[in-house]
Amino acid sequence: MQKPTKLQNPKFLKNLKNLPQIKAAALAYDDKADIAPKVLASGKGEIAKKIIQKAREFDIPLFANEELVNMLLKVEVDECIPVELYGAVVEAFVWLHNVEQKSQMSQNQPQNHSK
Repeated sequence: MQKPTKLQNPKFLKNLKNLPQIKAAALAYDDKADIAPKVLASGKGEIAKKIIQKAREFDIPLFANEELVNMLLKVEVDECIPVELYGAVVEAFVWLHNVEQKSQMSQNQPQNHSK
């Protein structure tokens, strides 16, 4: 599993224009309505920058895996991912769940206001 730290760095995200060919894909999964995760958006260049920008606006963590994004770019928008990608996408969703858990735990910790 690749570490997503590079995309979490605001300096990296501010300098997206310096990247030769940025790629991005956005996924969603509703376990009550979907049989598998779906591609909500995907693209290269300016489209990828907009996907990343929108994720940042909504505080959605970004998972960096070039091999996975290249495969997701082949899936049509609003289509479920193919079975071959289940393992890689589960890995991304597990990472996201862990990030959300850590964030929630840090928000629930009492603040130290001593002077």
